[in-house]
Amino acid sequence: MNIYELLFLSSALAMDAMIVSFSYGLVICSNKLKNSLLLAFAFGLFQFLMPVIGWYLTDFIYNYVKNYSKWIVFFVFIFLGLKFFKEAFSKKEKINITCISFLCLFSLAVATSIDALGAGISIRMISNNILLKSCIIGIVTFLLSILGFYFSFIFKSIKSEYLEIIGALIFVYLAFSSL
Repeated sequence: MNIYELLFLSSALAMDAMIVSFSYGLVICSNKLKNSLLLAFAFGLFQFLMPVIGWYLTDFIYNYVKNYSKWIVFFVFIFLGLKFFKEAFSKKEKINITCISFLCLFSLAVATSIDALGAGISIRMISNNILLKSCIIGIVTFLLSILGFYFSFIFKSIKSEYLEIIGALIFVYLAFSSL
């Protein structure tokens, strides 16, 4: 996986976090700096941790599946791409949010980083350096979360569905480039 593919992967994984940050940016009027940093840090941290967890979980079974690793990577990325396409066209609830609690932050961070767990499994199949890749994934997520929060007024004209479709297309590209 070269640096461009890693940046594509990081951006695709960060789309959910960016959309959630974008949503919070629309509804939070006070303590914007504190709330934006809390969101971005939580999302970036979990986007860093989940690939590492997926990587180490995969070590237990890697020797048994290494002959099929390219196909496993392909199907994981195709699955994630299809999941993003499905989410892009599903109905979303509108929620009014006034504050960010620890439980809420934790829940959002876990929910937006589950895909990164699968990415960590895929990265293990094709590469041998998870920490650098996870750091880049976490940093990209942090930065895109901050951007989503503060530039929500710019993105008001872009539907979240379009961002999810972009994420899905990136996953499909990564699936085919892994073969």
